[in-house]
Amino acid sequence: MLTTVFYILSAITLATAFLTIFSRNPIHSAIYLVICFFSIAGHYLLFNAQFLAVVHIIVYSGAIMILLLFTIMLMNLNKEDEKHKSGLTILAAVASFCLVAFVLLAAFIKSMPIIEEYYVSGEDYQSIKILGQVLLDEKNGFMIPFEFASVLLLVSMIGAVLLSKKEEKISL
Repeated sequence: MLTTVFYILSAITLATAFLTIFSRNPIHSAIYLVICFFSIAGHYLLFNAQFLAVVHIIVYSGAIMILLLFTIMLMNLNKEDEKHKSGLTILAAVASFCLVAFVLLAAFIKSMPIIEEYYVSGEDYQSIKILGQVLLDEKNGFMIPFEFASVLLLVSMIGAVLLSKKEEKISL
């Protein structure tokens, strides 16, 4: 029974992920992404990680999708009115992408398997206290990359809004 549910959730996740990427309408892409997030939360429930499933639904399906929809609405994606972006804008976008990729790569390289010490101590790995210690402990050092990535995401969202604003012509 669990295997069947897993395969169904996997099919839904993959299908909605591909539809998110290949959909021409940005609103439809956002809806497909929400469905994908819910199916990933179903995977968390299958792995008996209820806390992660609830946080995933609240954070991703709630807050981030609302911000994404506001950003899509502010960008006004009409192709007729769109001007070509300058080389400086493209260079800034590439630099931002490389910076975010560098932060994520540094976080993955710095990470090490630390689960063994929590299993040896006999503590419940599902508890919020242990999860917080694993993610944000001073010894593991995930707090600085986490905060840095959040600031980079905020700056990139502000940049997208500023790039999408129309320039007003001043006439005398």
